[in-house]
Amino acid sequence: MTELHLHLDGSMRPQTIFELASHQGIALPAADAKALRAYLEVPADCPSLTDYLKRFDLPLAVLQTPDALERAVFELSEDLWRLGVDRAEIRFAPQFSTSDGMTQDDAVCAAVAGARRAMETYPAFRCGLILCCMRGSGNMAANEETLRLVRKHLPGGVVCAIDLAGAEALFPTSDYAGLFEQARAQQIPMTIHAGEAAGPESIRQALSFGTKRIGHGITAAGDPALVRQLAEAGVTLEVCPTSNVQTKGAVSLEQHPIRALFDAGVRVTVNSDNMTVSNIDLPREIALLKTHLGFTGEEIGTMQRYAREASFLRD
Repeated sequence: MTELHLHLDGSMRPQTIFELASHQGIALPAADAKALRAYLEVPADCPSLTDYLKRFDLPLAVLQTPDALERAVFELSEDLWRLGVDRAEIRFAPQFSTSDGMTQDDAVCAAVAGARRAMETYPAFRCGLILCCMRGSGNMAANEETLRLVRKHLPGGVVCAIDLAGAEALFPTSDYAGLFEQARAQQIPMTIHAGEAAGPESIRQALSFGTKRIGHGITAAGDPALVRQLAEAGVTLEVCPTSNVQTKGAVSLEQHPIRALFDAGVRVTVNSDNMTVSNIDLPREIALLKTHLGFTGEEIGTMQRYAREASFLRD
């Protein structure tokens, strides 16, 4: 199986977060890893993406050392391999690991080391890293540095693309046109979170940057012209059904737009987004699509083919 859309900080083992926090002297709201899970997983009544993102505070607090980042990437890769995922693109924001003295480059090097250790341990597993620029205020210099590091590390074969993530409803995609114009000019592979918490115009803006992959993109379903554009241009959507329901991007799994988008010829793929925060993984995500939306094994196979064809990783 291929996983295209997976956040490192949202997919860490609770036991690892507990151990790292204890070692680093970070106060925890729970006495053990089992109890800590309640503070890492999103509640059933989560009101929005903004509230969903608050579950990342504790994982990010422990990802401030090279050892922690290396371990987290290795362990997530190991978890994916054991689930039957043999190709994965893990994304993270190196600018969020600079609170205790690391540079962004230090963070990237540590994550690359974790990915390489995973591929050495499991030779049939392929892992790439997507570096996220972040929506926000006052962080454009940090985003520029992330872009520079993607360019620097691309030849190494592990760092494979750049992304834009964060609170889409608060910080419009159009604000980042200059950044992604640079990425396009430098021929840096890109994917952009769009159409998750904002409407079709956010997707159109992302497409204007030259991207051929969109993270989520589900609000396109309400715009027939945009759906046709996505299908005709062969744009791949990295859809994450469970998290879309949790963040109120979709009303329910039964009413999730992934079925309509797939039937309209859009190259949709299924992904888990945040394995810990959403309490989900790719095999269970696929099972939910079969149960709630009637996807057949053949259709799941088609989406997996789309994912492999869209992957930034090259054999």
